[in-house]
Amino acid sequence: MQKTMTRIFRRIISFITLLIGLTLFAGIVLIGVCMYFNAPPAVPVQAPALGLAGSEPRPGEDGIRPGNGNEVFIEVRKGESAQSVGRRLEHAGLIRSRHFWYFLCRFDREFIKSGTYLLETPASQMAIHRVLVSGKQLLQRVTIPEGVTLKKTAKILEDAGICTADEFLTAAASPEFISRYGVPNATLEGYLFPDTYLFPADYPAAQAVRAMADTFFEKLKAIDSAALGMSPGELNRRVIIASIVEREYRVDEEAPLMAGVFYNRLTIGMALQSCATVEYIITEIQGRPHPEVLYTRDTEIRDPYNTYIMPGLPPGPISAPGAVALNAAFYPAPSDYLYFRLTDAAAGRHYFSRTLDDHIRAGQLYVKGR
Repeated sequence: MQKTMTRIFRRIISFITLLIGLTLFAGIVLIGVCMYFNAPPAVPVQAPALGLAGSEPRPGEDGIRPGNGNEVFIEVRKGESAQSVGRRLEHAGLIRSRHFWYFLCRFDREFIKSGTYLLETPASQMAIHRVLVSGKQLLQRVTIPEGVTLKKTAKILEDAGICTADEFLTAAASPEFISRYGVPNATLEGYLFPDTYLFPADYPAAQAVRAMADTFFEKLKAIDSAALGMSPGELNRRVIIASIVEREYRVDEEAPLMAGVFYNRLTIGMALQSCATVEYIITEIQGRPHPEVLYTRDTEIRDPYNTYIMPGLPPGPISAPGAVALNAAFYPAPSDYLYFRLTDAAAGRHYFSRTLDDHIRAGQLYVKGR
């Protein structure tokens, strides 16, 4: 009886040992398989392997595009499944197996987030997965120059792949934003600060507008802490002046003098006669090319924005004023000048005068360059 029990016990021990051995072997095999499929492909991915050329960080038709050196840009589209991303990664040669990618995505509870990402290759599947679930998208550097209009800003953002021009213009005219920022105009023209921004691709237009408007009011507060306490009408008056000065000045130290000229004219009820407002009508309202020189026929265009024939300020800002123009509008240089004229187009210098005769002798009318 004792010998029988001993044999049974030994068989149980042998079975358990075998089972443990098989389990360890299977575990080792599984780990090896996972390590193999997790590792980047044996052949490094190069730009030609992706079937693309160049280094512009904009996704191609398959959403994967080479960058500089070993960089690869990957776009995860809105609503795209992890399986779809896996197929594209495998097809581009960035991962060994889409099936392992499916397993990895199901095992991890973090969802892949849409956006454009920068990846350094070669990279393991786990490393790629961590990047795509992080939400840390590639940020496009977009520069909005001083003096541009809403339409031009919208086109710059569209060309950079941030948002469509139509979406941006719609957001900039949103009653919600108009009310939020207390702007007494139909759009946020003039209230979106020209600066360099970092936006991800396919960024919501409303968020881009909000970022630019917030920056405007932050800059405004830095220029004059009392500015945000002004009535909407008075603040709008300063912003309109700043937007005109922005399109007129070429040399920083002349901006306050120009602002002073406009305020002097408003004080005595004289027309502003700003070339910039006529240029705004020609390019933004009429959609014609930017003029090099203004003629009498241009200054006689019947439009509310034409400050040659309409008294007072135009209905709204005509451009996005930068810090220099805003500062000039809030701190104009005191003078008795009523006129200024561009006399040196290359240097951007203007001649300031007190009388019309002196102004006429200064020469031909010019407008600020494109």
